Amino acid sequence: MDVPVTLLWPIRKSMAAKGLDWEAFCAYADVDNGLLSYPDARIETEELERIMQSAADYTKDSAFGLRQGQAMQLSDLGVLGYAMLHSKTIGDALAAYQKYNDVVCGQYNAEVEIAGDEAVVRMVPRQSGRGFSRHCIEDMTASLVQIILQLSGKPVNLTEASFSHARQAPVEAYAAAFGGVIPLFGQEHNALAFRKEVLDYPVLGADSRLFAVFEGVVEDVRKTLVQGLVLSSRLREWILSSMSFFFPSLQDAAKEMRMSARTLQARLKEEGTTYNRLANEVRRELAIRYLARPEHTVTEIAYLLHFSEPSSFHAAFKKWTGKAPGEYRAENGHIASLQAAFGMASD
Repeated sequence: MDVPVTLLWPIRKSMAAKGLDWEAFCAYADVDNGLLSYPDARIETEELERIMQSAADYTKDSAFGLRQGQAMQLSDLGVLGYAMLHSKTIGDALAAYQKYNDVVCGQYNAEVEIAGDEAVVRMVPRQSGRGFSRHCIEDMTASLVQIILQLSGKPVNLTEASFSHARQAPVEAYAAAFGGVIPLFGQEHNALAFRKEVLDYPVLGADSRLFAVFEGVVEDVRKTLVQGLVLSSRLREWILSSMSFFFPSLQDAAKEMRMSARTLQARLKEEGTTYNRLANEVRRELAIRYLARPEHTVTEIAYLLHFSEPSSFHAAFKKWTGKAPGEYRAENGHIASLQAAFGMASD
């Protein structure tokens, strides 16, 4: 099992917050300082656990994992975080987390169970008999509390927290991470419990249309992990996130991936694609989503997708779908149902 090397970024941020030098830590922990230069790379779960323990030792912080979880941001989860951000409710966000967590961590996942008036979230291993690193599991549980808080703007008010390991950090650190609740230790499960009504909390600013976009991307990421198409998946995710600001060129992408344009093209060729193909796939997907939103004119969509002229967008869209944008909008049989589902007024 492996994880994206980007999970080292929160550790590096923690080092910076403590005023510690990352390169010095890498030398201490025998970590390749160049790892973060390859954002599409993945490392073994055991290696992440070793680095986390080394970070706890280096900082002399027995609650390092707990503090990592408290500092977690949804962006740390990559495209999965964006999918959760646009889920309708906390229950839907946790369902997306459970469904797609393997793109972030292939070692363990969260399972939600309703028990009476409570919802219980258990952290379970994907492989029978595989234990948990203490810092990693405490990071994961504390981060779930933060996820719910960031998504809903409401405290979780846990009724119980439990760990299978013995307590090794100060009680105050656990209380800070879990809203005053002191976990039970030496239990059968690593779990959090709260009133089930929390699952119905709405996610602030959620947009189901954007959820559909990001869910498609995270599903592609999961498929490409199985197929070994890691670079193209990460690049597609980055292009999508960039589209809110600009349409990235090949040179922009190469700089972001920290390689030459020639190397980037060569590696994409190994994965059976090209940069232009990936960029056009993102544009096409966004175009179809925008056309389902009647508040945008075709001209506005052209500029949202960073075409220099509406005519260029018309030509590109017709090449993608065989129809002009206006024709596609008028004839697409799914528009009415999309409007109904999203509560949008008709044209």
